[in-house]
Amino acid sequence: MPSPRPAPAFHLTGLATRYTLYVEPPAPATSAAPWPVVLCLDGDDQFALLCEARRQLAESHALPPLLLVGIGYGASYQEPGNRRARDYTSVPIEGAPDGGGADAFLDFLITQLWPELARRYPISPDIRGIAGHSLGALFALHALFKPAPFFNRILASAPSIWWGDRILLQQAASLRAAQSALPARAHLSVGLRDSSSMITDLDLLEAQLSARPFAGLVLHRERFPKKNHFNSIHPAFLSGLHSLFVQKTDHR
Repeated sequence: MPSPRPAPAFHLTGLATRYTLYVEPPAPATSAAPWPVVLCLDGDDQFALLCEARRQLAESHALPPLLLVGIGYGASYQEPGNRRARDYTSVPIEGAPDGGGADAFLDFLITQLWPELARRYPISPDIRGIAGHSLGALFALHALFKPAPFFNRILASAPSIWWGDRILLQQAASLRAAQSALPARAHLSVGLRDSSSMITDLDLLEAQLSARPFAGLVLHRERFPKKNHFNSIHPAFLSGLHSLFVQKTDHR
């Protein structure tokens, strides 16, 4: 079930859409800057889960002072105004004719949202994270498999690799044929009670990346034995923040 929607911090218009931004600064907000950013897709429904995962993890581990930013539409899944099928996918498919806006949305995040975050908050120019589940995870991986990816910390929970006849696998293979290095860290996960296609498609991606690895791409893989497509989000966020951001000197 979707988490309670937090109060918006501000709005930003682009792609003929009024995006709703949710923000949770580090605790305390006076933490030493600059702050690494983790952008949360499907912010209307999932941002509260990412914030809770960060709070829970920080109780027992040394985390950097992360700035969490949820990007949403002010509208939940399937509600009028929610454009996730357009923004998070690289091609249209039957039943989603407005799909295919991923590159335009990625450009919006880089050229409009990020400068606005830098104007408002003391953010790190070097560590740029993005977290998503399902279609959001598909987009996060789409952003990763670029010649020079802007986002270098990728948290992908149950990615919808099936979209467009698994076009993401083609994208990753084409990039690997063109270059051998991809400096980034990625956390890939899925619940083992998810659909067989969600599980096997992620297996295919991981096998592909293992067969022809990118130099500099650090992968963390996780399977959640008792979780399905819906209740795997929080453990994926918890595990993903841990593997991507917990400081290695932390021995607690």
